[in-house]
Amino acid sequence: MSGHSKWKNILHKKEKTDAQRAKVFTKIGKEIAITVREGGSDISVNSRLRDLIVRAKQNNVPNDNIERVIKKASNSDGIVYEEILYEGYGPSGVAVIVETATDNRNRTASDLRHYFDKFGGNLGQTGCVGYMFTDKGIIIIEKDKKFSEDKLMEDALEAGAEDISADGDIYEITTEPNDVYAVSSALEKLGYKIMSGEKDKIPEIYITLEDEEDIRKMNLLLEHLEDNDDVQEVYHNWENQD
Repeated sequence: MSGHSKWKNILHKKEKTDAQRAKVFTKIGKEIAITVREGGSDISVNSRLRDLIVRAKQNNVPNDNIERVIKKASNSDGIVYEEILYEGYGPSGVAVIVETATDNRNRTASDLRHYFDKFGGNLGQTGCVGYMFTDKGIIIIEKDKKFSEDKLMEDALEAGAEDISADGDIYEITTEPNDVYAVSSALEKLGYKIMSGEKDKIPEIYITLEDEEDIRKMNLLLEHLEDNDDVQEVYHNWENQD
């Protein structure tokens, strides 16, 4: 994760998405199932479901899959998932937040505690690192000669964005967390190529790991967390220089 640009972290997530598309489908499906159970299947009144459908389509989840998950979640006999947030520390005090959706909180807590302990960290109490992060929406748009930065700024602000910055071959647009899917959808309709549009937790400070063993353990911790079926998202303040 870079302290100067969030794109490096988002690109890493996108590469994993491309390599593990089935896992992404499953994770988005869990979120949809939870949202339908809590707020119903009518997108005109369930704004979170509407946003998730936009997110699912941006991640190339087929419409049939989306409809199947919604129908199954509307059935009271389906699996009930619980959303739980875990916080802890990686090697050398790296702050880590893990969002989960689980049907067995004991299994999930046990798995996460094992990962943190095994790879040089420890699972902490709720709130131990959360205050170090700010919730935002981050949209990444590929630069295109067909539009100028001024035009994108105008369109993004009109759609409800907070700010825009350029970084190499991409533009990074910041929104309020609940506005990210509406803004990305509006910009997509205007012809902009959306590379990523997700809610994110932005650290106030970053930690650079110097010790090779700490770097190895931090990478292993993140790999194990992201590969766990109960884990939805992982956020941290490690400034990865790779």
